[in-house]
Amino acid sequence: MKILGWITVLLCGGMLLSATADFPDFGDPSSPPATHVSPHYITESVAETEVPNIVTAVLADYRGFDTMFETTVVFAAAVACFLLLRLAGESRPKPRMYRHRPTG
Repeated sequence: MKILGWITVLLCGGMLLSATADFPDFGDPSSPPATHVSPHYITESVAETEVPNIVTAVLADYRGFDTMFETTVVFAAAVACFLLLRLAGESRPKPRMYRHRPTG
């Protein structure tokens, strides 16, 4: 079973690493985010969000739904881990009562 896990990890890692060749170069001014997304944020952020700071507008208003759903996913994963790791059946052992027996 361990070998199957290692094979799966190596295959998935290899596919992820091979996909990085399709990314644009770091800092490329002709990449899609630099040519389409950034100009929209710069020109329209004040009009759409009424926030004078562009960084705050992007993080709070444009990415707000993304952050909310990320928080929801992390909370759901924590609840699932709690439910999987909790003890089945009785959660506490029965208390034991001891009596003192005097010795001679």
